[in-house]
Amino acid sequence: MFVVNKMPEQIVPSLIKKMEQVETATAGHFLHSGFMDRELRAVLPEKRIAGTAVTVRLPHADSTILHYLTKLVRPGDFIVVDRCGDDKHACWGGVVTHSMKLGGIVGAVIDGPATDFSEIRRVDLPMWCRGPSPITTKILGLEGAINVAVSVGGQTVNPGDAIIADESGVLVLAPDRAEWATDKAIEMQKNELVLLKRLREGEKLPDISGATKIVEASVAV
Repeated sequence: MFVVNKMPEQIVPSLIKKMEQVETATAGHFLHSGFMDRELRAVLPEKRIAGTAVTVRLPHADSTILHYLTKLVRPGDFIVVDRCGDDKHACWGGVVTHSMKLGGIVGAVIDGPATDFSEIRRVDLPMWCRGPSPITTKILGLEGAINVAVSVGGQTVNPGDAIIADESGVLVLAPDRAEWATDKAIEMQKNELVLLKRLREGEKLPDISGATKIVEASVAV
């Protein structure tokens, strides 16, 4: 059985532009949830992107639903693929990469393997996955779903969620928390530039962070 729900409302472009400035590791200083499993690695680690989650539930070795999605995608979409535990079959390769790129997506994450990494790099489509596999899915016509709640990298992702992805990982944010988290992370990154300037001017990191005071107080006891 196939389920195809309507495409989600997209995150507004002004917020996406701000989200693209956020390093996921900065958000990791104040958030403890929303981060996908660190084994989902970037094929293009130099990329940092943000977009609107379009979810896919793709069980077994059947990639029918992913092929169908290529005619629905829009510029700014970030594809999130739940492989339902299948770590053997690569559902995403060169042809899907080209089709999705032509549709305007900003990137994708697959909770499983992909293939044709050289093609993914050549087309310059940011992708996060669990590594390569030469064994691919097929057009079997069994089942699949588009824009349903999925589980990817240990995180529940709903269609329309905000996604930020870079070399450190993939972060999922509910739309109503995305702007708050983005603004907080950007402010922290600005403060870090000030800290680096102080270090260049001769101050020591533990004196700035408070570690010196804590350690020396303990040693004194």
